[in-house]
Amino acid sequence: MHVKGADTGSLDLHGTGTCAALNFRRTARAVTRLYDLALAPSGIRATQMAILTAVAKFQPLSMSRIGEILVLDQTTLTRSLRLLRKQGLLEISRRAARRQRFVTLTDSGVKALALAVPLWRVVQAKLLSDMGNNNWSVLSNQLERLAQEAVQMESLELKEIADPESPNPPADPVV
Repeated sequence: MHVKGADTGSLDLHGTGTCAALNFRRTARAVTRLYDLALAPSGIRATQMAILTAVAKFQPLSMSRIGEILVLDQTTLTRSLRLLRKQGLLEISRRAARRQRFVTLTDSGVKALALAVPLWRVVQAKLLSDMGNNNWSVLSNQLERLAQEAVQMESLELKEIADPESPNPPADPVV
């Protein structure tokens, strides 16, 4: 059987290899796989640890606030929280005032984090040492700034979609 793809000769793909989204996602997947491997003995993944850590630091924490802190969309957050609840690692309250639901860790969630944090510390120290702690400090600050900029740009885009006649000035370009 011979399979032929569509003709891509007319596409101008110049510059797509430097796409920020592509490169951030590629790096994020590689780093996440590394942390998942290190955290495997704890029974949780890096993405789950991020949620459990946020809840542990601020509990009880509203679901919407978790999404804001971790920059997670509602669908991904709901799916992740449902899985963590099913694993017995956290509890989600019934809807409270202002229709919010709050998340807290269970005893099993605390135990899972107690196992995961030392494993996380080892891989974190190794990765930062290999890249140079000062380099990480600079990169971490840049990543935080870029995340804030992307969230702000997204908010402006959503406002323009909701009200296309609104006179919003264009966002400053990301440097």
